[in-house]
Amino acid sequence: MPRTFRHPLNWFAVSAMALLLLAGGSTTTAPAAAQIVLPQGAIAPAERQRLLARRIGAILQEAHYSRTVIDDKMSAEVFRHFIESLDGQRSYFMASDIEEFQQYRDRFDDMVKSGEIEPAFVIFNRFQQRNRERIQHTIDLLATEPDFTLDESFEFDREKAPWAANKAELDEIWRKRVKSDAIALMLTEKSWTDTADLLRTRYERVLKRTDQVTADDVFQMLMNAYALSFDPHSNYFSARGSEEYRIQMSLSYEGIGATLSTADEYASIVSLFPGGPAAVAGTVNINDRITAIAQGRDGAFQEVIGWRVDDVVQLIRGKGGTQVRLQILPAGATPGSPEKVVELTRGKVTLEGQAAKKERRTVERDGRMLSIGVITVPGFYQDIDGQNRGDKDYRSTTRDVRRLISELKAEGPVDGLILDLRGDGGGFLPEATGLTGLFIDQGPVVQLKDTTGRVEVLDDPEPGTDWDGPMVVLVDRFSASASEIFAGAIQDYQRGYIIGQNTFGKGTVQNLIPLDRWSQRPVDGQLTVTIGKFYRVTGESTQHRGVVPDILLPSPISLDDVGESSLDAALPWDRIAPAPFKPLPRATTLPTAGTLDKSESNRSNTDPDYQWYMASIAAAEQVRDQTSLSLNLEQRKKERETLDAERLRRENARRIARGKEVFPTLEAVDAEYAELAKNNAQPDVPLDQTAQIMADIIVSAGPQRGGAATTAGR
Repeated sequence: MPRTFRHPLNWFAVSAMALLLLAGGSTTTAPAAAQIVLPQGAIAPAERQRLLARRIGAILQEAHYSRTVIDDKMSAEVFRHFIESLDGQRSYFMASDIEEFQQYRDRFDDMVKSGEIEPAFVIFNRFQQRNRERIQHTIDLLATEPDFTLDESFEFDREKAPWAANKAELDEIWRKRVKSDAIALMLTEKSWTDTADLLRTRYERVLKRTDQVTADDVFQMLMNAYALSFDPHSNYFSARGSEEYRIQMSLSYEGIGATLSTADEYASIVSLFPGGPAAVAGTVNINDRITAIAQGRDGAFQEVIGWRVDDVVQLIRGKGGTQVRLQILPAGATPGSPEKVVELTRGKVTLEGQAAKKERRTVERDGRMLSIGVITVPGFYQDIDGQNRGDKDYRSTTRDVRRLISELKAEGPVDGLILDLRGDGGGFLPEATGLTGLFIDQGPVVQLKDTTGRVEVLDDPEPGTDWDGPMVVLVDRFSASASEIFAGAIQDYQRGYIIGQNTFGKGTVQNLIPLDRWSQRPVDGQLTVTIGKFYRVTGESTQHRGVVPDILLPSPISLDDVGESSLDAALPWDRIAPAPFKPLPRATTLPTAGTLDKSESNRSNTDPDYQWYMASIAAAEQVRDQTSLSLNLEQRKKERETLDAERLRRENARRIARGKEVFPTLEAVDAEYAELAKNNAQPDVPLDQTAQIMADIIVSAGPQRGGAATTAGR
């Protein structure tokens, strides 16, 4: 999920007076309900949490952009989110449990008005009971080796499946799940005895961690059920969660520069910090799942399936300069698929690591050697401390890109420029307006609308341009927030072509509210609330829809699984009045997007790299579309052998077309890619395609070279 960006002047900040009024919580008297007494020894809410629930409910209603009221309709949504946070795969509760919980469905609105949050703890304690029953059942199953010759399958995706009717049905679900877990290990040449021992250790660890859950953990899940019912970017952090958030945002810890969350017992990569070891290495992707961790280059792997996410983080974190190895189940891969091992060197997420970088590419077209500058922008950053100190040369995205453009020109003629914003999740909002200003002379860049309906227009901060030649912006599904502001403005002004994939669609602004600031005594935790939306100069929001490229390129990133439109309770797309602006007249010699797209399609048909890329995407989609797995061991071995053979065939088809020696094994393929990753020379088909399209644009534009700049006011 892309990082939240915040206006440096706290443009959308909720007033302190309003929050002082909110801090006392609602005085509304909730309808009388039967008092719930939790049994002795059960996890129960503390008095502090009752008060905090009222405060959080009041803040969400008053401060959130949607101004949604927590009523009976919202109560049903909160109830659903809470149940899903506990048992999203419908593998613990039975239909009778869910039916019993219906008595609380319409009480979640009253709970944050009265502070009587016991119903949520009743539900959680039942989940704990079912959890212990299931884990104990799985451990008992390991006493007998399953029959791996049976022709049966395991439906591992139960998100929309019906709740189990009874205990026998649940037992059958878990019998197949244990068998599937066993096959995944036995595919690595482990015996049943070794497999059973490993699984027993895994399940016992899950059982132990189940008993370590605290009332704070339950409260955080409950408050997030409320926050996420408003929109997917509002959330609550407990004391422990707040500290972890503070450490990550400070960018001062020694780690790999990634945010993790738990989903279906896996620790998954949620985001990568630009400049962090994981992002720089390029071997870890968002939605990858970490299954095991090893210290150093030779340490033994420790399985982390079923661990608390904060415990996983502690294993990854360590002294800068040391190595950590991650065993990863790639994003979209089914359970039991081949895992990969990546080695990362721990280090700090530095401003230098986040900085924009340049390269030069040469493309031959119609007998001309065209020089194309490529500037990669990993994030929208600004060295605020350096600016406050008065440093004349403090770093920022806008300043660095301006310098890189100047360096490219000084090194020789530049015929066209590519701004690569793939994977750029946003950052500092003023840098979006500043960067846009390098390519347009003057005018509005983005509009911001707050909870009250007030609209502010942010303009290009300085007149003049640093580049007025041909340009394109390359984006993908992970380009979000400030990236979408920049790409949208370039498109609206007709300043350049947008190429790639539909962007993420995050058009909202969040504010961080520490909950102890307004209390009479320290109250742990903090709340992130969506308090505004931004709009393009045309008046259209980027929320939900994102920026649609002028020229679409294929991508392995799934639009169904990634992006605002894939998130529950996402705010809708809408529009407001446009800001007065003048699009640049597009030269009549420039080709249409359709013409460029057709030329690239014709070229791609004979490009071995493109054919390999498309075949790899198709193979990934086929695996991603799977919802079940065979529980016949020999069948699974054959399926894996087929997948491996197909991958080797794809790799060698490309090498044969390029006149290179074929790989004898997949191990040779992996060794080649590991070496390429070390030298940052992995194949980049989308960038290659974009450079070819840029060449078409340059040739169509005629003999006038781009790159002249007017720098008035700069």
